[in-house]
Amino acid sequence: MKTETADPGYLSAIRSLSDRLVLAQQPIRVLDAIAWDDSVREAFFAADCERQPPVDADYYRNRPLRFDTVSTRRAFDRLEKDAEIELGAEDPAARILVRMCREYELVIDMLEARGTARFPVLSAELYGSASDPLFPGQPTLVDLGAILDESLEAVDHSVFEQRNPRNLETAQAVAILQGRLNQTMSFEGMGVRVCVDDGIVADAAAGSDYIKLREGVKFSEQELALLEAHEGWVHVGTTLNGRAQPTCSFLGKGTPATSVTQEGLAVLVEVTSLRSHPARLRRVTDRIHAIHLAEGGASFLDVFRAQVGRGRSREEAWSVTARAFRGGLPEAGPFTKDLSYSKGFIKIYNFLRLAIRRGAIDRVPLLFVGKVVLEELGLVAELFDRGVVAPPRFLPPAFADLSALVSWMAYSNFLNRMDLGRIEESFAGILA
Repeated sequence: MKTETADPGYLSAIRSLSDRLVLAQQPIRVLDAIAWDDSVREAFFAADCERQPPVDADYYRNRPLRFDTVSTRRAFDRLEKDAEIELGAEDPAARILVRMCREYELVIDMLEARGTARFPVLSAELYGSASDPLFPGQPTLVDLGAILDESLEAVDHSVFEQRNPRNLETAQAVAILQGRLNQTMSFEGMGVRVCVDDGIVADAAAGSDYIKLREGVKFSEQELALLEAHEGWVHVGTTLNGRAQPTCSFLGKGTPATSVTQEGLAVLVEVTSLRSHPARLRRVTDRIHAIHLAEGGASFLDVFRAQVGRGRSREEAWSVTARAFRGGLPEAGPFTKDLSYSKGFIKIYNFLRLAIRRGAIDRVPLLFVGKVVLEELGLVAELFDRGVVAPPRFLPPAFADLSALVSWMAYSNFLNRMDLGRIEESFAGILA
């Protein structure tokens, strides 16, 4: 890809607007704002998992947002107007900035609606619904979940669990993961910190330049390898790449739309680096199933019981169900962010297939220049060609050298046309 040399005044204008966006979004922390504290879980289990979690509108009113929504919304509104005036409404950087401003304003609307029936409606607008078709006229995420369930039904998960016992204490896991990331992700003063945290809901979470592991959780070697790829190489890697951008500092910050691309890339990197496993995929399908039930009117207790009915332990069922209802009420619909994993994987996978078919493989690394939206990759490419966006400083191994990925995708373009039902007839004697 040949890049131009951009006008310094143009670069300065983008950087100024970009820095304003970074500052304006700073106090918005979606997952912190909607999280349920330990008292909710304790009360649910104290009731032997037979009563709805004690979460109502007052629960959220007693936990006010940590920023002034009026002034923050006003900052985005001004920035949106200034971007169009200073850069032009059709400028690629302006279009991205305007989209981000409008999306952050919708995020504020959603956070103000915590504990109301409007919260899940706004969540679906931002993150999508399980019943949305993945592409026009194509299957939905519900269909994908059903197919994955069918594929995993015959898999003996215990075999994988026996080979990969969760026997590493949190402190040990931190040391091991830190050592791995020191080898793969340290470059020019930038690195990834791994630390212990007892305040996160998930077993692990990524920040701007760190990965948190939850206190009291035991990890397997396999889980740490997956976290290295998913949280480290993708989530922290793209943040560091975005922060290193000399002009478009907004690429270091994500919105709900970037979650789909981010989680899709992370799942793809897990798979291509051979770090994923059936239990991981099962968790992804459980999340689709939980959100779909909640969108259909099921309560927290209904979804929890359905998860237990799928063979999940009470702890596993709580984790999946609480993720689906956080921010809302136990009887008022879901928070749909967890659909991003599957939706993003399907979108990224098909993009890669088409990029190879159309000879556009040189655009693939641009997915890692920061927190990008797949549908805006054309705008990012235009900015790259103009010399406005810098190439990514870090790429996961499979994307640093695309030769193996290109080979796999080239085969997949043919394999996806084959009728598995007819192939099954040919293999009937072998698999009997």
